Parts: sequence; structure tokens; C-alpha cells
Amino acid sequence: MPTEQNNIPTPSFAPPEMGEPYLLTPGPLTTSMEVKRAMLKDWGSWDGDFRAMTAELCSRLLEIAGDVAGDYDCVPMQGSGTFSVEAMLGSFLPQDSKTLVLINGAYGKRVAETLHYLGRDFAIIDKGDYMPPRGDEVAAALASDPAISHVVLVHCETSSGILNPVEEIAEEVRAAGRKLLIDSMSAFGALPLNVTEIPFEAMVSSANKCIEGVPGFGFIIARKSALEAAKGNSHSLSLDVHQQWANFKKSGQWRFTPPTHVVAAFIEALKQHEAEGGQAGRLARYVENRDVMVAGMRELGFETLLKDRWLSPIIVTFFNPAHPNFEFARFYELMKSRGFIIYPGKLTVVNSFRVGCIGRMDAGVMRRVVEAAGEALREMNVPDASPPEAALIERAKLAA
Repeated sequence: MPTEQNNIPTPSFAPPEMGEPYLLTPGPLTTSMEVKRAMLKDWGSWDGDFRAMTAELCSRLLEIAGDVAGDYDCVPMQGSGTFSVEAMLGSFLPQDSKTLVLINGAYGKRVAETLHYLGRDFAIIDKGDYMPPRGDEVAAALASDPAISHVVLVHCETSSGILNPVEEIAEEVRAAGRKLLIDSMSAFGALPLNVTEIPFEAMVSSANKCIEGVPGFGFIIARKSALEAAKGNSHSLSLDVHQQWANFKKSGQWRFTPPTHVVAAFIEALKQHEAEGGQAGRLARYVENRDVMVAGMRELGFETLLKDRWLSPIIVTFFNPAHPNFEFARFYELMKSRGFIIYPGKLTVVNSFRVGCIGRMDAGVMRRVVEAAGEALREMNVPDASPPEAALIERAKLAA
């Protein structure tokens, strides 16, 4: 049953009332019924009540980021998370800048692709699928190329499920006198990203990730000085973070039609985030989700792509079993028929699939995920879910 904390109802983790499956993905994800119900009212984008909702949204996000000094501001942006990543890159990187992009998966590669489209100069450190970029590597790259002004890091690379060491990288960037931009799309709200402890110029995240809202907008949290300096940098009318920020300061309104229902849902999600204990409480649940699910899947014979040290509490990648009866498409459908939608792999080296740990789910749900996986294997006549030996050899070689 729901409990009360600070007069804010905390929803139960019972199956969704409408019978939809749990989304074991890095977002969109399973949301509470309270979040869904918040979208049943229409809002005028210019109305004072909605402008107050936007102000509350920004205030709550800055609180999560630990901005006690008021040095940062929050700028919501319409569209998917990738829209906001492009907005951040296009607005905070001057035309003559050079950026070091840290890559260990699909989303780091997407940053590099975006910079190519934007015509911004960049260099890369590409660690492949298995390992994170490290602080000493970043320090060496910055020392060897004084032209690099900015570094971009993906906080949690969900293509592999790896949690990157943002603290040590941020310290090396600071020590070198450069500026750090963070794609914390799938981490902010659960993983710590406090502005007093991790010096960054700007970060970006999305409504439908660890805050457990629904898709429709992202947000940038940036130094006010960086927002001021971003004037005139953007390549785009609609993705200009400085102009969006300036308009919020002037009128409290979004420049173009906002996703009003999504904002209303996000306010409810933020209240539930607070009731759970904020970032620390949300992280504790996700860590337990991961640990219960990984332990159970390993008992079935599955093996994680990553060693425990680098497993994020956001999403976990598993090797496909070597057994010839295993077919991912059928495994997917069997899991879905039992109420769980998992995620295909996004690796180029080995066949894999992913299981998300975030969303309105707890350890009890994750135990049912493991049970469903075991039932699916039995129905497929796969007695052993161990990965191909070649995949383990490749992991060992690339992670050496």
C-alpha cells in the first residue's frame, strides 16, 4: 500500500493498473499511476499557473544538483534527450572551439557525430565497449593539445551499462583549466552530480529517466556565466539555450509551445523523488534492483558484459547465451508475454541484450524478472545460458 512521507504519497510497486508490461529500458520507463494521472488536465502554456510549474521544475532540479550558491540555472528544452544534448553542444561550444570527446559506447559516438554536423573541431579518446576513460588519459590528452577548450563525457553509457568515473575526469579537466560538459541523460537524479563536488560548465538530462517522468523535454543545468557567454553561439533557432534562458528570465515562458502535460507529470515525479529520499534514496533502490537482478541472472548462467566494478545501477548488458536454441527475438517475446519488455544490445563486438534497473520498480519486481527469464529459457529448451567462450576471450582481451 502507498505510504505517506511529508504529505506526499509514495506509490506502491504493484503491476501497472492498465496491465501494461514493465519497461526494463533506460527510458522511457515504467511510471507510477500518479505520474500518469497528472497528465489528465489541460494547461495553457502562457497561464500563470503553468509558468509557476516551470519555475518549480527548475528550482527542484537545481536543488537536486546541489546549487546552494545560486551560481547555476536550469533551462528546460522541448524534445527528446538528444535534442537537449545537441542544444548544449551547439550553445556552449564556440565556433572556434576544440572539444575532446570521451567515447566508450554509442552515446559518446553520437556526441562526436553531432559535433561533425555542427562543424566544431574535436578529438576523441575511444575506449571501446568494455572500459571507461580514465583521468590520467584525459590529463595526457589535454597536456598534449592546448587547443582543446572543452571535454564532453557521458556519465552513464547505457549502450554497455558502464558507469564512467565522472569525479576523477572532472578533477583533471579542472586542473588543466578546461571546461567540462556532461551528458548525464540516464544518470542525473540517481547518481550523484553535485555542483559543489563535480565542477562542470553544463550538464544535460531528460524528463523520462531517473526522475521517472515521461518523454517530451530535456533540461540543461549550467553556470550562469556560461549561459551569458553562450549568446550567439548556437547554430539553431529552436535549440539556442541562451535564448531559451533569456526568455524564461524575461517572461517565465517557454519560447515555443511546451509539452504542458509532460511538465505536469514531471512535477509529480519530482515530488515522488523527494519523498523517496531524493538522489540518495533513488540510487539505493536502483542499486538493489541491479544487485538482485544480476545475481539471479548469473544463477541462470547469464554473464554480464562488464566486471562488477563498472556495472551501473541504470542498465546491465548481458551476453547472449551460446546455446544454439537461444534466439533473442523469441526470448524478447517470451519475456514480454510475462510482463517485461527488455532491450536489445547495442554493441558491435558481441551479441547481447540489456535489462534496465530504473523506473517504478523494486527488488520484488526484479525477482519476478529473473523468474520470467528462467521460464523463457526452459520454454526455448536452453538448459545453459552461458555465453560463447569467444565472447569472454574478447572481453578479457579488450579490457586488459
